[in-house]
Amino acid sequence: MKKIVLASGNKKKVKELTELFASFNYQIIPQIELGVVDAPETGTTFVENAIIKARHAAKVTGLPAIADDSGIEIDYLKGQPGIYSARFAKMNGITAEQCNNDWDQANNDLLVQKLDGVGTEKRTGRYQCILVFMRHADDPTPLICHGAWEGRILESEVGTNGFGYDPLFWSPEHQCASAELSPEQKAEISHRGKALRELMAKLPSYL
Repeated sequence: MKKIVLASGNKKKVKELTELFASFNYQIIPQIELGVVDAPETGTTFVENAIIKARHAAKVTGLPAIADDSGIEIDYLKGQPGIYSARFAKMNGITAEQCNNDWDQANNDLLVQKLDGVGTEKRTGRYQCILVFMRHADDPTPLICHGAWEGRILESEVGTNGFGYDPLFWSPEHQCASAELSPEQKAEISHRGKALRELMAKLPSYL
């Protein structure tokens, strides 16, 4: 079984990606288990950040690496928070003390605030996911896969599944919030599920 390091420090994201990989014949090892610390995300796009993270993990471990960079874009906010989705509240001046270190909740609260009073038709947005596979740290042609999930932003949180902005993201496919979907339902239609299926289709001929 091929060992691949997963370059992510987000425990919830690692859990979701590991579950998605379960049906494929690859042993995915989260970078934290190999002593790899998070690489600074200094890129200005999802693609740049995913490559930075994959290259760092591959360099430290000597293994092929997969990295995910994803986030949510809101049309009314001109694409925000985008690549800063996980740091949305922090970049808007919220401190760890103010949110009790619950950044998911702080991010959601801020998004609700910024869209307060905005009509349903203007609350459109999408999740974006870039998955990058690098055979080694100096791989000149990394495999880059993309998935997007269109939806809209709710006025308040619904559901307890998933993570991040899922309680606020309305899925038109199932007519419910992403946080009301089972992991299996979400994997079928999500940005991450789409990117992963593309990756798995291309990976055998790439290794």
